[in-house]
Amino acid sequence: MTGPSSSPGYEIRIRGRVSDTFQQAFEDLNVRVNPVETVVWGAGLDQGALYGVLETIESLGLELVEVRRLP
Repeated sequence: MTGPSSSPGYEIRIRGRVSDTFQQAFEDLNVRVNPVETVVWGAGLDQGALYGVLETIESLGLELVEVRRLP
């Protein structure tokens, strides 16, 4: 959903390569696995949803590297 009232979204960087099983925890988001990190992002991801993603990252024992608001 895009438009003036929609949230721009967030990009979340996680240390290391997240396995396919872990990627399923983020099925509603885009996931890109790089050599040294995994990037999860979603357009229209509001703050409430962001906190839910951060809780999932913590519960899976993953190391959060960065959270960035997308323009």
